Amino acid sequence: MAMEMKVSALCIIFLLTILFSESVASFPSSSFNTDSICKHTPHADFCKYLFSSNKLFNTLDYGRVSIHHSLLNARTFLDSINQHLLAHPLNSTSKQALEDCRFLADQNVDFLSQISDRINSSTDSLDSVEADDLHALLSAALTNVETCLEALESTPSASRIKDRFLQSNGTKSFSVSLAVSKHWVHSSTKPERNHVFHKLIVDTYTPLSVFMSSNDKQTIYEYATGKRDVKTLTNGKITVKQVVMVSHNGDGQFKTINDAITAMPNVTGDSNEYYVIYIPTGVYEEYISIPKYKQNLVLVGGLSTNPTIISGNRSVGGGSTTFSSATLAVFGKKFIAVDITFRNTAGPSKYQAVAVLNGADQSIFNRCTFEGYRNTLYVHSFRQFYVNCHILGTVDFIFGNAAAVIQESYIHARLPLPTQDDVITAQGRTDPSQNTGISIISSFIRANDDLISNMGFTKIYLGRPWKEYSRTVYMSSSLDGLVADEGWKKRDGDFGLSTVYFGEYDNYGLGRDTGDRVDWPGFHNMTKTEALNFTVARFIRGNKWLPATGVHYFGGLRD
Repeated sequence: MAMEMKVSALCIIFLLTILFSESVASFPSSSFNTDSICKHTPHADFCKYLFSSNKLFNTLDYGRVSIHHSLLNARTFLDSINQHLLAHPLNSTSKQALEDCRFLADQNVDFLSQISDRINSSTDSLDSVEADDLHALLSAALTNVETCLEALESTPSASRIKDRFLQSNGTKSFSVSLAVSKHWVHSSTKPERNHVFHKLIVDTYTPLSVFMSSNDKQTIYEYATGKRDVKTLTNGKITVKQVVMVSHNGDGQFKTINDAITAMPNVTGDSNEYYVIYIPTGVYEEYISIPKYKQNLVLVGGLSTNPTIISGNRSVGGGSTTFSSATLAVFGKKFIAVDITFRNTAGPSKYQAVAVLNGADQSIFNRCTFEGYRNTLYVHSFRQFYVNCHILGTVDFIFGNAAAVIQESYIHARLPLPTQDDVITAQGRTDPSQNTGISIISSFIRANDDLISNMGFTKIYLGRPWKEYSRTVYMSSSLDGLVADEGWKKRDGDFGLSTVYFGEYDNYGLGRDTGDRVDWPGFHNMTKTEALNFTVARFIRGNKWLPATGVHYFGGLRD
């Protein structure tokens, strides 16, 4: 009888383990050890050294050690930058580079503190959503480090800061933390679902959604001008707390977009209350930066036939850094933009000139246009979704190290300088454990009108390996006939050719033929199984956060 009870108890435990395996990531000590973790980082020797003198029982224990080390390095690094800014006279470009670096280093202290608090408060498990969130934070933190180190390269007087950070194994500790965090992430085996807008808006009390019809615009206008009480407005499964309007002629509460953003309350954490800023048709010459503590902001433009345009012209050629050249820079989580054109008018001869820099987690751009030349859209970090957008540029005009999905959008290659070819993507993944990459799905790759008139002189390349582990895929998309037969372009000799992941799946159009594509080890004619890893549902876990906004998307592949 005792034996039967013992067997029954074991069966119950086993069944409970199976039942809860899709929602909870738990870590039995027998499945993990130092070797199994360290094989996932390029810095295996440092990884083994870091864990050699600690008694560790599960991957959260490993995480506590590596995150503690990473956080110490991040704080020391930030202190070094602050001291250098105070102690050394700098020209404007060097000062801006260090200010960029300080901004990113401060973010990292915040990110790593959040992770440390969470894993120190846990015993032996994280739910899958939380594990994904922490992995995204760590991926972004390493991206911030790399962006910062690049900024220091342009500042010779600050080279000692970079050297000290590298000597303290700062980058290595971030990489090890990422390798550990991969074991926190538990992938669900549930099938993907295709979400379409009309299936989402089912509540009779939800007059608005991110889909934004013309009727919705009228409704927003009425709330912004006080014709309706904002307390009655509930946005398609998200709550709109406040609606304001920007207007040059004084019709709204604010005359500039920056004034409206400044007036919005600071929001952090996991709030689902949104703040809408309505920006009617017109040209707004402003440089906008939305900080991390301004979460849940929604910028809504006027009618798509008569667009709202936010315009700037900063560039590296004009004395800015790439990071500071953006017309819009956004870092507040759950940012949404609808029906807005973002421009950088610096021109093709001014080197890097960013229209939008996006470092906002779970951000959405719907029916937006990004106009520039070199480095137009900086998908810097975190999880991002773009749908029904137009992106225009010449060289590396979609670049960065976010986990970004671009779906049902138009990508227009413009006429570059005479010595240049068009290169669409330059993805910045520096570590194989980062969750990052650029996935272009069901979109249209086209030559812009100015390029068509110069046919025969310029090739369009799908991307090149900006960093060692660059990752970019094109799936179910229409490729223009001006796409080069080889498809992908080298950046610096053989750099990254065996470590990148460049993939194509089920594309169509005159440029789809992969018969003459590059023969690099890093190029992949993907199978459907491989392609599914880069869908909205899997790559950015979009089924977890997109449905609440009412935005149109599909989670899997289109048949």
